[in-house]
Amino acid sequence: MLRTSGYAVEAWPSGIAFLKEVGHAQEGCVLLDVRMPEMDGLEVQQALKERGVAMPVVILTGHADVSIAVRAMKAGAIDFIEKPFEKATLLTALDIAFHRLSDAETQNGRAAEAGLLLAGLTPRERDVLDGLARGLPNKTIAYDLGISPRTVEVHRANLMTKLSVRSLSDALRVAFAGGLGN
Repeated sequence: MLRTSGYAVEAWPSGIAFLKEVGHAQEGCVLLDVRMPEMDGLEVQQALKERGVAMPVVILTGHADVSIAVRAMKAGAIDFIEKPFEKATLLTALDIAFHRLSDAETQNGRAAEAGLLLAGLTPRERDVLDGLARGLPNKTIAYDLGISPRTVEVHRANLMTKLSVRSLSDALRVAFAGGLGN
């Protein structure tokens, strides 16, 4: 699919094989699955970060939960895409990744934009988003805030609308750029 969409694609049999060759790989976007042989995608992402490899990472998975998504996004993933996925979803994530490669100065702009978006949230919506950014499930957020899980769901839906995002990974991206979840 990626080749027919115009991308030059290199594949490796495992994360370890990729890490051995990453120093010689062409600069590009790294597409990782959470479940891979020998070393999972999040471990490969962490190893890239520890080695100072600044290539953007997109994570794919058929086995997602909030804590895995949060770990991937906190480690700097461009996007966290659940299988099965729409072709357009992956191509959009890759487009963002390649733009990030070519424009390192967007980090400050993203933080400022996130700050403006977060300023539009109520304090309670911000608390809920912070809980999500820390990887907490709705029930834990509800308990911590002294509200019902249903109320957390309502705040979560409202903040998604106010942030103009359609997925948890998009909301997490705004939260992390705005300094939440630490």
